[in-house]
Amino acid sequence: MTRTSQLLTHANGPSLDPHASSQRAAEWQSENPVPLQKNLWRLTAPNPSVMTGPGTNSYVVGSVDLGFFVIDPGPADASHQQRLFDVTQGQIRGILCTHSHPDHSPGARPLQALCEQAGKAKPVILGLPSAATARPDSRFTPERVLAEGEILSLSSHFSLKALHTPGHAANHVCLVLLEDGVLFSGDHILNGSTTVIDGPDGHMGDYLDSLDRLDAACVAHDINYILPAHGHVLNNARDAIAHLKNHRLQREAKVLAAMQALPEGEPQDWVALAYDDTPPGLWPIALRSLLAHAQRIRELGLV
Repeated sequence: MTRTSQLLTHANGPSLDPHASSQRAAEWQSENPVPLQKNLWRLTAPNPSVMTGPGTNSYVVGSVDLGFFVIDPGPADASHQQRLFDVTQGQIRGILCTHSHPDHSPGARPLQALCEQAGKAKPVILGLPSAATARPDSRFTPERVLAEGEILSLSSHFSLKALHTPGHAANHVCLVLLEDGVLFSGDHILNGSTTVIDGPDGHMGDYLDSLDRLDAACVAHDINYILPAHGHVLNNARDAIAHLKNHRLQREAKVLAAMQALPEGEPQDWVALAYDDTPPGLWPIALRSLLAHAQRIRELGLV
C-alpha cells in the first residue's frame, strides 16, 4: 500500500485540525502533508517569514480514484510542488489560486508541468486574473476564470463553491467545501495575524464587505471551520469573522482619531498613534493598512 493510500484510508481522525486547540505553538514543517480529515490535507510551503508566518498553506481535497483539487500551490518552489504531486500521485483535476500574490499562484504552472511530464492528465489552472492595480510580482492569468458562485465537483463527493472576495487583493476568491462546511479563506482571513490591505490593489471597503459575504456564506452553508492560507484552522467560523471585523473597525476608529488629532500630519505620524499597541518595527507594514483605512475614512466623508 502506498503512503498516499494509507492516508486516504486512515486520515479521518476526530479533529479537523490536530493543533487547532493547542495552547502552545505547534512545530511547523514542510516535509509531510498534515491530514485534517479524511480526503483533506494541508501542506505548508517552506517560505516562513514575517509576512507569511509559518509559510503558505496549500490544501489538497479529493482521492486517488476521483482526483484532487489543489488550493494555493504556493510560491515557485520545486520541492513544494513535488510534494504536492507526490501526495496526489499526480491525479490533479484542478489547481485553484485564491489570488495572485507571489506566495500563492506562481507554483501553479510548475505543478501542472509535473503532471504533464508524468503522463497524467493536464490539470486546469483556475482563479481570477490580476487587476491592472496588481504589483509586478503579482501578475496572474488563470487558464479559466472562476465565476461567482461557480461549483466545481469531483464526481458527487467533493464540491467547491467559489466566492469572489476582493479586499486583500482585487482578484481574491474564497472557496467553500460544501459537503463538509469548510471555508478556504486564502489571505482574507488568517490565523495569528490580520491580513495586510495594500492599495491600490487592496481596498478596505471591499475587504469589510467581503467579510459580510463570508459571514452570510457561513449561515447558508453551515460552515464551522476556516482554513486560512497562513496558520492553523479556525474553529467557530462566524465568531472568528465577527471578531476580525470588530478588530478592523476598532483599528479604523484609532486611525480616524489620529487623523483628527493631527490633521496636518503625514501617515507616518498617524501610525504612531493608531498602532501604539504594535511594536515600532512593524509600523512600516502597519502603514500599508493604515493607508487603506484612511482611504475608506475619506470615502465615508468622516474627515
